[in-house]
Amino acid sequence: MKRGLIAAIGVVALLAGATACGSDDKTDSSKKTGPDSYKGQTLTVWAMDGSTPPGWTKDLTAAFKKKTGATLKFQTQKWDGIQQKITTALSESTPPDVIEVGNTQTPAYAATGGLADLSDLKQEIGGDWVDALNKSSVFDGKQYAAPWYFANRVVIYNKKVWADAGITDTPKTRDEFFKDLDAIKKKGKAEPIYMPGQNWYFFDGLTIGQGADLVKKEGDKYVSNLSDPKVAAAMELYKKYQSYSKAPKDKDEATPQQAEVFAKGKVGAFIGMGWEAGTAIAANKQIEGDIGYFTIPGETADKPEGVFLGGSNFAVAAGSKKQDLAKEFLKLALSDQFEGQLAKENGVIPNKESLNSNLTGNGAAEAAAPAAAGGGTTPLIPEWAAVENAPNPIKSYMTAVLNGKSTADAAKAVEAEINKRLSQKS
Repeated sequence: MKRGLIAAIGVVALLAGATACGSDDKTDSSKKTGPDSYKGQTLTVWAMDGSTPPGWTKDLTAAFKKKTGATLKFQTQKWDGIQQKITTALSESTPPDVIEVGNTQTPAYAATGGLADLSDLKQEIGGDWVDALNKSSVFDGKQYAAPWYFANRVVIYNKKVWADAGITDTPKTRDEFFKDLDAIKKKGKAEPIYMPGQNWYFFDGLTIGQGADLVKKEGDKYVSNLSDPKVAAAMELYKKYQSYSKAPKDKDEATPQQAEVFAKGKVGAFIGMGWEAGTAIAANKQIEGDIGYFTIPGETADKPEGVFLGGSNFAVAAGSKKQDLAKEFLKLALSDQFEGQLAKENGVIPNKESLNSNLTGNGAAEAAAPAAAGGGTTPLIPEWAAVENAPNPIKSYMTAVLNGKSTADAAKAVEAEINKRLSQKS
């Protein structure tokens, strides 16, 4: 998976954007169906760099032309500065018709009135979308986007290190995982797991696994819920994982890049995105044959650990004059044929569990898929974006706990800042 996708996973970019491009045509053919119904029209789709593999794009463009008679025009966008660019585009009279939006960013665009209501599309084609994947497309009870593709973290491990410690199988429960880490520690030849103190999205996954919410509503506003005992329980789990690691307690997984640390062959495992294995291989080609993947284990074998689900939704601009044509595009793009093809070509999780068979042979994707149905995101409210801006107060909370402060005291130290940020409109 390309690094561009990770920028979609809750990373808030506040750079000034470029001037947005609009659609080519000014009129729409209302309620037309069948071949050539929209002949002569062009539908503009903004998609992010790396999201649309060549084979998928070619086949979808041809199918769209055959179905509608219209031309499909993809315009590739960069993640840097995309929030401001989309905000600008949605406010113009000729916005792009369809836009790929990061799933955690979707509520902010919906709250401004910039996205069209797709509730009718959901009723028509979305009956078996995975609820956890569709959740970010819903705002105030209405369907403002459609789930497209997703990814989540897995355990990337060194098969050689595990074999040297006498481990013959991958763990199916959290306790088994800790037992394996103990075995590697006892062997004494490698660091059991590389776990920096501020791997915030893994921590978010642990809170999801505990059934915790990071915010709560008081009156008409949201405030921090970091003092919730369930959040504390998630942090205690994180603390146990981190106890097996020599990684710095005040750095995240990119400082240094955890995959490059893993590439040296002296680490048993790390928790990351599938594409990070490629980073490790780029740093040390010899490690390629030693890399394996497994789903992050939960408390019981039948339920994987909670994970943060990052990915993208498709949305239709409220100002588009081609909303019916845009929905015809979505029916094709989100169909079993093209969702399955995208999953196979890009190694991403599709919006239906029935399509996960397309991931067969992709070790990282196969390990990620079982956790998707029980995954979640950061709070799906427009106000959340400001919370993750640097310096992220939740990272400060994590480091404080790892350095010996109680979860209650660490939460108390940052909640005022979190509440201040939640009071800001993004």
